[in-house]
Amino acid sequence: MRWENQSSVSEFLLLGLPIRPEQQGVFFALFLGMYLTTVLGNLLIILLIRLDSRLHTPMYFFLSYLALTDVSLSSVTVPKMLMNMQTQNRSISYQGCISQMYFYLIFACMDNLLLTVMAYDRYVAICHPLHYTSIMREELCALLVAGSWILSCGSSLLHTLLLAQLSFCTDNIISHFFCSLPILLKLSCSDTSLNELVIFIVATALGIFPLSAILVSYGCIWASILRVPSTKGVYKVLSTCGSHLCVVSLFYGTIMALYFSPSSNNSNGKEMTASLMYTVVTPMLNPFIYSLRNRDMKLALGILFRSDILYSN
Repeated sequence: MRWENQSSVSEFLLLGLPIRPEQQGVFFALFLGMYLTTVLGNLLIILLIRLDSRLHTPMYFFLSYLALTDVSLSSVTVPKMLMNMQTQNRSISYQGCISQMYFYLIFACMDNLLLTVMAYDRYVAICHPLHYTSIMREELCALLVAGSWILSCGSSLLHTLLLAQLSFCTDNIISHFFCSLPILLKLSCSDTSLNELVIFIVATALGIFPLSAILVSYGCIWASILRVPSTKGVYKVLSTCGSHLCVVSLFYGTIMALYFSPSSNNSNGKEMTASLMYTVVTPMLNPFIYSLRNRDMKLALGILFRSDILYSN
């Protein structure tokens, strides 16, 4: 069924961030710098993992896909936001809006599932070190990533198909910097009860279960360390899991700080802040977290940098 036949609205207007006109230039430069840092930093991680044979392990295999997902998540929303800030043309076509929402949901869900897969990888590495290579085989790693892609694409496609059945009558103003599913449902003049039910079910399945799996994985890791308490054991956990713990804390900490805080009643402001964290801040910080807290990544970066210097000389 054609999307345009479901709605009398041919385009939406993205109001963007609540920034004063005289501050547009400053924020444009800020977000452009953050976006370029995100792209360059994550692509550098992918390059290092591909070039350095010592990084051809399951942990870095998953990390390369996390970096790719972060770049993609930022690229879905930030370039359009920057273009709107620069040109003051806030319109986005109906098809473009639905497509943007579709890809945003894919990569946001993929981020969540990859963090869960990486937690399982760290659990096996710490709790079953002797069987790590036999458990985390190349086939299993590929299957875990493929399963994450399938679940992400499937859930996003389900939301998109259900949204495409709704009608949008007159109100086409989106008080956000991208096409957000909850806001689109509020703008619809159709019955959205089925959409809301599916959102609740999918959010429970792909939100609570992955978080529970991460908590269980790290609970088992700490229990394993506490059985034989030693400074060396604690250092091993911090060195192998520190970066992942930082990223997980940043990802889920944003949710807890924003959505469980009683200090603010502005739900749209909360969602916009959370979206900025997921699409701009977290993807930009991840390369720094994994580079500064990871000895192998710092070593690979140093080797690549020295090789470039020697080659240029």
